Amino acid sequence: MSALSKVIDPGTRIGHVHLKVADLDRALAFYRDVLGFEITQRYGSQAVFLSAGGYHHHIALNTWESLGGSPPPRGTTGLYHVAIVYPERAALADALRRLAAAGIPLEGASDHGVSEALYLSDPDGNGVELYWDKPSDQWPRAADGSLTMSNARLDLADLAAAAPA
Repeated sequence: MSALSKVIDPGTRIGHVHLKVADLDRALAFYRDVLGFEITQRYGSQAVFLSAGGYHHHIALNTWESLGGSPPPRGTTGLYHVAIVYPERAALADALRRLAAAGIPLEGASDHGVSEALYLSDPDGNGVELYWDKPSDQWPRAADGSLTMSNARLDLADLAAAAPA
């Protein structure tokens, strides 16, 4: 096997996403106030780092090259969505409750067999997926062991019922 065809180390992970936004306070109102991320560092009126659980940052927002800008037009390349994984179904249900309370519409909701996912856009038009992974022993598999992911409709009422009181 050549060095170029070697697979990536299985311990590799995505560390954070850094988004260009038009209005820092508007983006912060979404990621902090609606989704619940905490500020770990702020760089004046130009950038802010946010995290869950005290990590240095999972999401960074900045206006360095985008202050007052508009989202990229549809049909162009760029970020499709950022996916935020929740540790359990109840946490995803709480996110659904937060979105509803803030009046933020969903653009989709799917049961992929391996996960349940909510799809929406942030205030700058960036795609956001909120999801939780089902336990791997419940993932649907073909006879050869390969995954058979799907795109079934997610029962939102059932998910909402899983939200903590």
